[in-house]
Amino acid sequence: MTLDEVTDDLIGFFRDPAILIGIPLALLGAVFMSFGAQYQHRGVTKVERLSGSSGKAGLSGRQLLSLLKRPSWVAGTGMLGLAIICQLSALAFAPLIIVQPIGAISLVITTLLNSRVTGIKPTGRSVMAIIACVGGIFIFVTIAAFFATENPVTPRETIVILSLLGIVLLALGGLWLWLRKRGQALFYIVASGMIYGFVATLAKVVIERIKANDFDWLTILCIVALLAAVAIGAYFVQTAYAVGPPDLVIAGLTVVDPIVAVLIGLTVLQEAANAPPWAFVGFGIAGIIAVFGVITLARFHPQVLFDSQELPIQRGSTPPPPPGPEGDH
Repeated sequence: MTLDEVTDDLIGFFRDPAILIGIPLALLGAVFMSFGAQYQHRGVTKVERLSGSSGKAGLSGRQLLSLLKRPSWVAGTGMLGLAIICQLSALAFAPLIIVQPIGAISLVITTLLNSRVTGIKPTGRSVMAIIACVGGIFIFVTIAAFFATENPVTPRETIVILSLLGIVLLALGGLWLWLRKRGQALFYIVASGMIYGFVATLAKVVIERIKANDFDWLTILCIVALLAAVAIGAYFVQTAYAVGPPDLVIAGLTVVDPIVAVLIGLTVLQEAANAPPWAFVGFGIAGIIAVFGVITLARFHPQVLFDSQELPIQRGSTPPPPPGPEGDH
């Protein structure tokens, strides 16, 4: 066999070493996401306190405008912007099914940050839940790195993705009208994760179409749908910060988001078409482990249990002082 024939038979990063460039970029994006989530959560809780109104049923227009005046929220938004830039750069080098799951590392960083800020130490069950989240995603990415491949995005695949996004937005809109007064953190987390899974997918589609010089009406429609999904997803995320702690929000986003994106990558974009059957079994097991971790963290997160007075929380020795009325600290 010639060298070219051997290369054609290889898949994953063996055939395209540039895939490995996307991994550190995705990791850097995860770091920015962690700090951005913490600062945005601080800004949302500050606005709730100053307005004297809870955002559990959805942030009001006045509260959303007030966020723009909070330095912590603006700083967090800037960091999330950097996270998006890193993610888009990673998607330019690596398949969707590799880039998206790596964001799970932000869960570890956010958990440590939130523990430091609140003085609430993670419980044994919450630590095990985090290990399950990150461990499941790590297994998934490891398998995907060997078998994921880049494929051109056809117009048919693009239309399928846009149609699926429309169905998901309609379904989530109906559920939001039904559940909004109950203030369920898990709904807002899952909803935003599903939407951002489509955002990442559409971003990948736009990047691939631009690389192929296919900047036509379909590409423009993808950009419009992407921006609309970003706006709707951002609203759900900010409301999730008003209902639950930031590391719980990040846990949902870093698991639900990749699962949605990966399912689209596997079924629509065919990014693992050459993978053997055992790889798909591994994908399934890894996904189940990660989802189990998120559900467990939602049930046994120390801050959630503390707020409901179901668990005595051991505080840190030097809890941070409450922020003053005039600014963020």
